[in-house]
Amino acid sequence: MPVTADTRPLPRTGPVPWVAMYHSVGDPTDDPYRITVTPERLDAQLRWLRARGLTGVSMAALLAARARGEGRGLVGLTFDDGYADFTEHALPVLERHGCGATLFVLPGRLGGDNAWDPLGPRKPLLTADGIRRAAAAEGVEIGSHGLTHVDLTKADDTLLTSEVAESRAVLEELTGAPVEGFCYPYGTVDQRVVDAVRETGYGYACAIDPGPLNSVHALPRLHIGQNDTAVRLLLKYRLHRLRRRPVEGV
Repeated sequence: MPVTADTRPLPRTGPVPWVAMYHSVGDPTDDPYRITVTPERLDAQLRWLRARGLTGVSMAALLAARARGEGRGLVGLTFDDGYADFTEHALPVLERHGCGATLFVLPGRLGGDNAWDPLGPRKPLLTADGIRRAAAAEGVEIGSHGLTHVDLTKADDTLLTSEVAESRAVLEELTGAPVEGFCYPYGTVDQRVVDAVRETGYGYACAIDPGPLNSVHALPRLHIGQNDTAVRLLLKYRLHRLRRRPVEGV
């Protein structure tokens, strides 16, 4: 079911939220970008979270809880690109552990593949029906990853508006629900792009390491991959706040 962010004002600054960045869930054998985790590895990682009293939730749910002062014990789970394996492999694991997530999709590539990755392999993306199925799952939020996965810092103003605003309109029509979140393709971001996302009306946006642009519209995330076993997860979790500045607006 759709999850929307709380509309009450957020504190000016707060500790950086712990947000995990996933992509594909499937066979990682041919994976030059190291973006794939097996369902078994995802299961072990979520089991690790739950054993420590942590629950993975969507970004909208995480930010809404933090605005109410109830975010303790919650971590954000995000899945970029909208791979078709989300509904087949990731969703059952999330449901098994009582976790939610935000799925950032590309409405300009419905039923296509990750043609932006020159080294391959080609991975199918969700169709419109697949996105609706994901959106109907408990605790799953649909966000925009732009229309077609382009580096927005290199886009002219017309393309930037199309990728940011049109993607939101298409997704809202497709799902019948508001789209609160945006995710910057490749994690690349500058002030012009952040301003465009904020002015379009998104409640938040996810980056990877936005540096001084760190804010509710440029939230940092941690890549989680196949090699992240319990020891690596613990280190990433403990070091995250030490390496990140407090976030404005969270």
